[in-house]
Amino acid sequence: MAEITLVEAVNQALAHELAADPRVILFGQDIGANGGVFRATDGLQKRFGDERVRDTPLAENMIAGIAVGMAVQGLRPVAEFQFMGFIYPGLDHILSHAARYRNRTRGRLSCPVVYRAPYGGGIHAPEHHSENTEAIFAHIPGLRVVVPSSPARAYGLLLAAIRDPDPVVFLEPKRIYRAVRQEVPDGGEALPLDRCFRLRDGSDVTLVAWGAALKETLEAAEALSAEGIEAEVIDPATLKPLDIHTIIDSLEKTGRCVVIHEAARFAGLGAEITAQINEYAFDLLKAPVQRVTGYDTVMPYYRLEDCYLPDGERILAAVRKTLDYPAGGDR
Repeated sequence: MAEITLVEAVNQALAHELAADPRVILFGQDIGANGGVFRATDGLQKRFGDERVRDTPLAENMIAGIAVGMAVQGLRPVAEFQFMGFIYPGLDHILSHAARYRNRTRGRLSCPVVYRAPYGGGIHAPEHHSENTEAIFAHIPGLRVVVPSSPARAYGLLLAAIRDPDPVVFLEPKRIYRAVRQEVPDGGEALPLDRCFRLRDGSDVTLVAWGAALKETLEAAEALSAEGIEAEVIDPATLKPLDIHTIIDSLEKTGRCVVIHEAARFAGLGAEITAQINEYAFDLLKAPVQRVTGYDTVMPYYRLEDCYLPDGERILAAVRKTLDYPAGGDR
């Protein structure tokens, strides 16, 4: 079996669902003939036809709204926004309608739509092409927010998102679209939503990260292991709803936690995870939870982009800070 990249796994999952379910329809800017700006839909229009894989005008508000109409009438639309920074004109339909249909109709209607968007920095893109505002969507009741971090999880989680009866915002970390390859069987087996994935066992500190930030997090965990420090690495994958139970289970072993994410620090998902740990597992903590995040500024242009993104040095410094707490003695 050939190894494939994350973006190829997205393509494989979309192709599987198009073949398996005639209700699935893909649409977005340049996704048809061109196969999308990152080629996530490459070859799908030729294979399934332009009634199933449709190009749209440059009109994100229209893309978001049409998806709602299709979904409540029984289709399974998968709408692509070229970049997360272009999604904002569609927010009214996503937040005010897609997220509310089950509540609005007292369960009579649901809205099984998937909104896909490449997101995050690290590819030297111009302004509006490196947005990482995952917390906006995680804040909205009725929306599920999913972020894959490997080819296998991209395939399994996207299948689950398309089959889910409620709206899913599926954010694809484009910095790692082609960074790693895995064998991914195309058997149509979905992975569970709303569950964390334990990527590495450890006993000294819990590292929680998702998306592209997992690359540096796993590298930091290996560097710590060489020093005799064993870090457990948890990938939430579904940011909303959050599986806090798996994180707490890890804290029962380690007592220490560092949360790493690329998005800006203030009101980021790291703050929510920290709050839930304090609320439900404060007595397990041997040290305050540390956060390693992007900064509270717009993602800079490419010359300063690496200064913004969390790196191994910052992760290691946060781990050492939590291991050294309290300085000079036992708690």
